[in-house]
Amino acid sequence: MSAEATVAERARYRLHTRLSGSPMYLPFARHWYPGPSATVIGPETQLVIDGYQRSATTFAVYAFQLAQPSPVRLAHHLHAPAQLVAAARRGVPALALVRSPHGAVRSQLIREPWLPVRDALAAYVRFYTRLMPYRAQLVVADFAEVTHDFGAVVRRLNAHFGTGYAEFQPTGPNVRECVDLIRYRWTLSPTLLAFESGLVGADDVRRERATLARRARRTAPLGVRDAWLPSTERDREKAALEHRWRRPELAALRHRAERTYAEFLGES
Repeated sequence: MSAEATVAERARYRLHTRLSGSPMYLPFARHWYPGPSATVIGPETQLVIDGYQRSATTFAVYAFQLAQPSPVRLAHHLHAPAQLVAAARRGVPALALVRSPHGAVRSQLIREPWLPVRDALAAYVRFYTRLMPYRAQLVVADFAEVTHDFGAVVRRLNAHFGTGYAEFQPTGPNVRECVDLIRYRWTLSPTLLAFESGLVGADDVRRERATLARRARRTAPLGVRDAWLPSTERDREKAALEHRWRRPELAALRHRAERTYAEFLGES
């Protein structure tokens, strides 16, 4: 794909990010993502975990499911505010993830280098502005807390919704297991993807670990194997993107995105 967006690519991106805030988006998403991943909210959903892309959704989903004694039916990974709005309206427990626009957008641009920063910032603002009227019906968690103390996030989730989910303990072995499974995600193992949505349990995935490890040793398409994980290479790529982020003509939009982030966290 070209390093610069075509007119058609920008139009598709803008249309998608606008539609993803509308209730009309969910029926389309069920058709586009029939499962097992990503899963769209439905009558069977027990919990929704979602947020703007690159906000640790994958880590949260895996850490949560690994901690549970039995699978929990999750709706997740749409990166669509409509899914979280639907949860709030239906009274379904929901965890809304958020990351600073600086971190989220730069990480997004590594995967989508053709995307203009202006379009990504506008989409970020649109995402969380759409959720603000429902914030009281959601538990909000920042990227840093999710990746460093996800047990505390689950504790808040339980306190808010009266649930009794097991807390993820961030011990070395637990974090390594979570990261390993995320690293295997590119294999598109049906068992692993079903695990994300609570269709199978952690023991089912653990029984398949050896098979997943063998698959993961194959050569993955460039940039795919660690697409959901931080790395030194990704850090270098983010640093190289800084000049695009700092363009003077984006100052007002950057400020708006940063203000939206603070408001959604409840820090302003």
